[in-house]
Amino acid sequence: MKTIVTGMSVAAPNGLGVEDYWRATLAGRGGIGRLTRFDPSRYAATLAGEVTGFDAAEHLPGRLLPQTDPMTRLSLASAAWALEDAGIEDTGGGGVVTASTGGGFEFGQRELGNLWSKGPKHVSAYQSFAWFYAVNSGQISIRNGLRGPSSVLVSDQAGGLDALGHARRQIRGGTPFVVSGAVDGALCPWGWVSLLASGRVSTSADPDRAYLPFDTGAAGHVPGEGGAILVLENEETAGERGYGEIAGYAATFGPDAYRRVIELALADAGESTVDVVFADAAAVPELDLAEAEAITAVLGKVPVTAPKTMTGRLYAGGGALDVASALLAIRDGVIPPTTNVTNAHDLDLVTMPRPAQLRTALVLARGQGGFNSAILLRRKD
Repeated sequence: MKTIVTGMSVAAPNGLGVEDYWRATLAGRGGIGRLTRFDPSRYAATLAGEVTGFDAAEHLPGRLLPQTDPMTRLSLASAAWALEDAGIEDTGGGGVVTASTGGGFEFGQRELGNLWSKGPKHVSAYQSFAWFYAVNSGQISIRNGLRGPSSVLVSDQAGGLDALGHARRQIRGGTPFVVSGAVDGALCPWGWVSLLASGRVSTSADPDRAYLPFDTGAAGHVPGEGGAILVLENEETAGERGYGEIAGYAATFGPDAYRRVIELALADAGESTVDVVFADAAAVPELDLAEAEAITAVLGKVPVTAPKTMTGRLYAGGGALDVASALLAIRDGVIPPTTNVTNAHDLDLVTMPRPAQLRTALVLARGQGGFNSAILLRRKD
């Protein structure tokens, strides 16, 4: 049974909404800049990709605002947009599978501050779930009356792909449709310190030179927020609708298993080649080298791109956004660029928008700690 993506929404630092994001991405217009959510001057890193132009009060009931973290509000709006895009009105049997890296960091920081400065009576009762990794799945399920399977995946940057892979299993198991993907972010002082502790965040203050995967100047990534929510259905219910098929998925663990995850995703899809690769693009020299070697060993000379150079790495939201980008690339016959980068590896790195007839696209993601995931997308017949 084929799994078809029938709806999608995007919330990215360089565009709110699918078409706004896609126009900005093809134009090479980035959304990375100095943090405005808080004063970053006392931290080593000061750049981030922030989602702008989103007013939660315009999209959600007032009662939900004090209950939710900013990323949950963005997830709720994104889920509604994706369902609308899919044309689904009867939501009763649908499921939801999302991914998260750290839960509601900003909400948690505020309530922990209240606990330490004022005492336990001043901590919101909503802290009991608003910080939790699974909160986006739960709130999306409640808000839309989704009474099918509901779950969350936690595997850092690989999480968005893992959520879609698990959602595909649910579709094959008979769930009529699943809302999946991820919107993620932790752009508050507490979250920022946690991100910096990884040792992989760029300390450059120049937005055009801070995130340079596969470049001799690679020195870490820029964190961002946002992602994409997608709606998956089986081919029978999808009918003529749909952006493309999730044809293959695989997950492995450990730095030596990255090549293997590519091979397994290809085998799962019954493909031996792909038309384009959306790379993980860690911007850590040894990780970039390992990724370049794994891609070349399995696929040879194939176009490779990393449009996340315009948004920053969105953690669990990053893989889901790359899946949305790859489906749009297949739809429009154009590979989006990797910006600001001079190729330092033996890759066919796409640095300008490139017209191409695309039937398949491979999306890769690695989460800190050893998570590797891959999704192979195929044009809908």
